[in-house]
Amino acid sequence: MKGIGARIVKTLTTSTRLACSDNSGAKELMIIGVIGGKGVRGRYPKAGIGDVVIASVKKGRPDMVKKKVRALIIRQKKGFKRPNGWTILFEDNAAVVVNDDNLPVGTEIKGVVAREVSERYPKVAAIAQGII
Repeated sequence: MKGIGARIVKTLTTSTRLACSDNSGAKELMIIGVIGGKGVRGRYPKAGIGDVVIASVKKGRPDMVKKKVRALIIRQKKGFKRPNGWTILFEDNAAVVVNDDNLPVGTEIKGVVAREVSERYPKVAAIAQGII
C-alpha cells in the first residue's frame, strides 16, 4: 500500500457521523471502529483521510440500515497540510462504502476526492467526479 505524503490530521473518532458519497444505498454512516487504529491510554481511536473504518449505516435504503460496513474516508472538514505547503480542507466529512478488498461497492462517487486517497486507492479515483 502506498504511503500518504501529506500530514493528515486524524480528527474523526468513534460515533462521528459521515455522509456517504456513493450510490451504494447508504446515506449516513456512523464510525464504530477504525481498522488498524488503536487508542492510547483509553482514548478513542481516530481516523483521517485515506483510513478504512467500520461503520454502521444510520440512514439509507431499508435493507442497508443497521448494517455494519467498511468505509473509506475521502473528505474531512479539518484541514491538513500537503508537502508543497498548501492547506486543504473540505466542507463535509464523507466516506464511501468498500468491500473486504477495499474496492468500492457503488459505481459513482458524488463530489470530489482528496488526491491522497486517489493515489492509494486507484479504483476509487476511477469512479470519482473530481480529484483535489
